[in-house]
Amino acid sequence: MSLSTSNPLANNPLQTRDDLANGLKAMLDPLAAFTSKGGARVDLGATATHFDTTAASLEGFSRPLWGLSSLLAGGGDYQGVDRWIRGFENGTDPTNEAEFWGMTRGKDQRMVEMAAIGFTLVVAKEKIWDKLSESGRDNLTSWLNCINDKDMPNTNWLWFRVFANLGLRSVERPYSQSQLTADLDHLDTFYLGDGWSRDGPPGVLQLDYYSSSFAIHFAQLVYSRLAAKEDPVRCEEYRDRARKFAVQFVHYFDKEGRAIPFGRSLTYRFATTAFWGALAYADVLPPAPLNSWGIIKGLHLRTIRYFSQLPIFSPSGILTIGYTFPNMFFTENYNSPGSTYWACKAFLPLALSPDHPFWSSREEPYPPTTSSSSSLPQTIYLNHPSHILTHAGGHTFLLSSGQACHYPLRHGAEKYGKLAYSSAFGYSVPTGAIGLDMWNPDSTVALSEDGGERWVVRRQVEANDPERESGGFLEGVEGNVVVVSDRDRDSETDGGWLRAVWRPWKGTSVETWLVPPQPDSPLWHVRIHRIKRDVVRYGGEIVLVSDAGFAIYSQDFDGRTLSLIPGSDVGALTTRYGKVEGFDDTTTNGGGAFSIVRSAMGVSGVTDLTPLFFPTSSNLATPLNP
Repeated sequence: MSLSTSNPLANNPLQTRDDLANGLKAMLDPLAAFTSKGGARVDLGATATHFDTTAASLEGFSRPLWGLSSLLAGGGDYQGVDRWIRGFENGTDPTNEAEFWGMTRGKDQRMVEMAAIGFTLVVAKEKIWDKLSESGRDNLTSWLNCINDKDMPNTNWLWFRVFANLGLRSVERPYSQSQLTADLDHLDTFYLGDGWSRDGPPGVLQLDYYSSSFAIHFAQLVYSRLAAKEDPVRCEEYRDRARKFAVQFVHYFDKEGRAIPFGRSLTYRFATTAFWGALAYADVLPPAPLNSWGIIKGLHLRTIRYFSQLPIFSPSGILTIGYTFPNMFFTENYNSPGSTYWACKAFLPLALSPDHPFWSSREEPYPPTTSSSSSLPQTIYLNHPSHILTHAGGHTFLLSSGQACHYPLRHGAEKYGKLAYSSAFGYSVPTGAIGLDMWNPDSTVALSEDGGERWVVRRQVEANDPERESGGFLEGVEGNVVVVSDRDRDSETDGGWLRAVWRPWKGTSVETWLVPPQPDSPLWHVRIHRIKRDVVRYGGEIVLVSDAGFAIYSQDFDGRTLSLIPGSDVGALTTRYGKVEGFDDTTTNGGGAFSIVRSAMGVSGVTDLTPLFFPTSSNLATPLNP
């Protein structure tokens, strides 16, 4: 089956409001075949999540509502809306054994799904709530209300209870105003400043897409519209945070619409762009250089268009688990087949009228990245997430030190702990536990003390400054949001860097400095590692160290796997595709090893500079050119 016949978005230009509405409907249509007779369960398959299968089928029901309710709120219609009306009737009916979702317990996945349902009651009351029977309304009220006396994770989950109560309040049913206020007050303690919120209490260094599009900023912006009359001061604060955040968050995207893959839950795909759509929904226009609805429109739609051309749908037209392609290695233990429809948050702008400037404005390209005051800086230093972001070499990438998931997460080291993440190259996760090829430690340093069978990579680092919320990993610059233009650089002051220390084993430490590209080397960033061993374990006398560049697509334009070009002539890559590796012998002291790959997707390379500074083993303590 071709991409065009299995992908509901493949032939959609996704440029106008009608295009986006048609794209949503095309994604909703295939769900009908997987929907139960009573409409309450959308069973898209089984992936053995940590929660029960009923909750998984509820995900398949609720998450598309982010898009459907937005469509209905904007005056649109969908012929399959009756499936959801039936689902509300039957899924909340305790006497319906085949369809009932079950009442939520503490820290239950059902809590997550209540957010989309609460949002639906607020924005699509006439199309959904008003169509329910009186018993259906009573049951839905009871089902949503049971969230108010349950224990919840101390994370963005608290927003789900906020939306559940907003929904009940909007239809004039019993709800908990005290719980609503308490949750909002507590969520505000996550705020760090400069637009950034962490996904949890103090001590959590996790500022990923949950801080922006997936949860916190998205929720704050939606709330600022839905509760503007009842809670005006808080709503304006949320709008102000979004303005500050937007001029930083834009650096996580490139001109083609690709978001830098970083953190967990990337299977939500174009939900990464939901922040831009939420700006429009809340009618919040950021400051320059983003002070144009045409720019915001472009940022939002380009990301959806990028994913629309990728093999992310099954032959049945269902979103698969993965990122740019189906990939079960990449998953978390909470990914059910229905989880992927969190992507429907990107359809929020359908709730806007056709004459809103988001839709009436001409789409504009990504802002230029130059030294001009009216443009985005080529490099920006962000203290709160401990990121340095750069637009260079045909892609956008970040250097990272300090973040980690606050609980054990599958491939957490790969999703948060790598040294660099790129919008163009992506990253790899382990496929097994034997040898470097299975560990796949791209864009990071890895160590082995058993001859190369098992490898350890960076997951958690030690705070450089425990008194600072960010951990103090960003050094060399002052401030939380720092721009150093090329004209500000000189031989003595060339911007900042990231520094972090981690310990692969007891008695061994790895200290790493990450330096972004400089004016005289715009295509290269520099990594410096200092490995110290206070204790040598038996059998681990020799430590192998791997430091790899960006992962890259491994095929030529003809679809064949790249081959190694004999010799070490990098110049050969100007006329052909392949891999070149060897040792650099062009420098006075003799160079280190290098590897450069040119494929159909670009060029990635890494070179060892150690011999330039430590030409012999006798001066390892003192560099040649300190």
